Amino acid sequence: MAETEKRKVPSTLKTILRYDAEITKRFVIWANNILTFRTLRTHYRGLEISCHGIPWFAFWIAFTWLFNNPHLVEMQVNILLGLLLDIILVAVAKAYFRRKRPVQNKDDALGQMGPDIFSFPSGHASRSIFVVYFFTRLYPLPILCYGPLIAWATSVSLSRVLMSRHYILDVLGGCLLGVFDGLLLELFWISEETAKSLMSIVSDEKIDGGEYHV
Repeated sequence: MAETEKRKVPSTLKTILRYDAEITKRFVIWANNILTFRTLRTHYRGLEISCHGIPWFAFWIAFTWLFNNPHLVEMQVNILLGLLLDIILVAVAKAYFRRKRPVQNKDDALGQMGPDIFSFPSGHASRSIFVVYFFTRLYPLPILCYGPLIAWATSVSLSRVLMSRHYILDVLGGCLLGVFDGLLLELFWISEETAKSLMSIVSDEKIDGGEYHV
């Protein structure tokens, strides 16, 4: 009984969620009736995999391990920290809110486990926005890269709704969380010297310029 009371959803929030579900449904129907969006359906899976947490984390661990360039180590260590932070915050938020995914949803290409069975917030949206924030503010790439980065993040976020993985509020919540990830990482940014020291601990080879380089 106590658990039921604790999980009782306020009527105002119920109304908001109901409108969100209805607006999302209408948007998906409208978008999928447009030829352009219909032709993009085959690309949704690719967008899904391109921002999935498992490939991103695995790729950056491999990239950091194989290319321990002293000029890249600060970026490598910090983006790994940011990705880990994002995964933890998304998992905690989903476990707390426990919003069910849209009824039309099917498991994503790499499956869903643990808190990821829940819908709010969208982990793909938060991760894509965090990546954009990271490479435009924290570790800026050449400005020519900004357009493709923003287009990719926008496409990933939209595809989550069009695939019926999430409601619109889930994606908006994920976008806000991605910005929060970036702000938090900016606050706890690991310096180049500290990053080299950390890498020297987990690597057999010492990085040039690191505190323990031999």
